Amino acid sequence: MPAEWSHQEAVWLSWPVNDERHWGGTKHDFMRGKFAEIAAAVTRFEKVRINAPGSDHAAIRELCNKAKAVPERVELFDHPHNDVWCRDHGPIFVKNRETGEVAVTDWGFNAWGGKFPPYDLDDSIPRQVAQSLGMKRFEGGMILEGGAIEVNGAQQLLTTEAVLLNKNRNPHLSREQIEQKLRDTLDVRDILWLKQGIEGDDTDGHIDDLARFIDCGTIVACVEKDHSSPNYGVLDNNYGTLKSFLGHEGKPFEIIPIHMPEACEVPGWRLPVLPASYVNFLIVNGGVLVPTFRQHKNDDRALGMLRELFGDREVVGIDCLDLVEEGGTLHCISQQQPA
Repeated sequence: MPAEWSHQEAVWLSWPVNDERHWGGTKHDFMRGKFAEIAAAVTRFEKVRINAPGSDHAAIRELCNKAKAVPERVELFDHPHNDVWCRDHGPIFVKNRETGEVAVTDWGFNAWGGKFPPYDLDDSIPRQVAQSLGMKRFEGGMILEGGAIEVNGAQQLLTTEAVLLNKNRNPHLSREQIEQKLRDTLDVRDILWLKQGIEGDDTDGHIDDLARFIDCGTIVACVEKDHSSPNYGVLDNNYGTLKSFLGHEGKPFEIIPIHMPEACEVPGWRLPVLPASYVNFLIVNGGVLVPTFRQHKNDDRALGMLRELFGDREVVGIDCLDLVEEGGTLHCISQQQPA
């Protein structure tokens, strides 16, 4: 599995579907416009490929054009699905080290432990993508969401016990068996485990809200300065654990702390604290798309830090406060396809 900063063919999205489960049933038009804004941002750098029923394609293309997407970089696929979280239900792509051939790995998807049925169409997306692109498809043999893993392209993978060892995913598999499936299918060697995720995360604690590789030897990690926050102890523990890990050359990783935004709350909403995180960014060819949360000072600080870290890429902030109401932002809704 190539690192996200490797050259990409496209970024995949799954378009918001018409039902009453999401955003309280009141923001569908707004959120489709937000997805068009995100799709347009991707097309500044590379192609965007969108899963959506064929009957929605004309409306999607119209919205993308309105958002000033590059028309020839928008590709629509008649792939029906249940939900928008393509990082988790979409294919995890792998690449042959010798030939460069790209293939699909197809893991089981059960909507984060059966929390949000139905999910049968989501579970079929990797197979649909492989068929549409004429790619080989390899079954992973267990439940796995893309947001649960983070790789550095040097055979090292970050994940959390709260997700991969959760009995709502693969109760029949031991830690050692899960590690072996990851090694066999994604060609990783070292599995680096953190314990927990942040408050309000429906996924039980995905790594892509906690810590991200920005190169083979560097990790940017969330920290919480507010001692009264429920995230303070979790993130402090994670930070200490990250400092104990060794990189692929046997040296400690450089760990760069990035502050969490202030708590994002929606009174009466099902998530009392939204899982807002600046490390839920998406790396694209020549750019990084970063979620912002209408917190001027905090947003600017995060964007400034990421501009320094990604000095050779254009860092683009995208308002994701409404998007995160449903539990995720830019990385969660996307899945990169390696070139």
